Amino acid sequence: MTNAETISKLNNALTTLIKAYEELQEENSGLKGKVSELEEKVLELELSNEDLEKDINQLKGHTEEDKSNLSSILGKIENILNRKVETTSTNVSTSSFDFDSKEDEIKEEVVEEKKEENILNLDSNSFANVLQQKEEKKEESNKLDLSRMSSLLNGFNH
Repeated sequence: MTNAETISKLNNALTTLIKAYEELQEENSGLKGKVSELEEKVLELELSNEDLEKDINQLKGHTEEDKSNLSSILGKIENILNRKVETTSTNVSTSSFDFDSKEDEIKEEVVEEKKEENILNLDSNSFANVLQQKEEKKEESNKLDLSRMSSLLNGFNH
């Protein structure tokens, strides 16, 4: 091998190495560009993550405020309802005596009316008597059961 051949082979090898180096440099610069883009995306994601965490903390604060507001509103409603129950219970306890006395009066009136009707209608098989008895049953079923009402109302007091 002569010097000229050696020089040409070395020259070819050197140009091949230079081309490979240039290609590697291009790949390296492309990768550096991708790395910088990814780093920018990471920074953007970190910033958005911080913003989201701030929003979450604000929402937690609002939730706590809402809970305390709701509990205070519920407390106020309970107080109002307790006041109404107390006033109605005092009204019910005083009016329960009125129900008892009115109930006794109504029972006495019904008994007196029945006695008068029995005296007037001696014939129990008459058509008019049967109609009157049906009307009485309807009236009795439509009447309020005052004793039951008073016991229910007294139940609210206990």
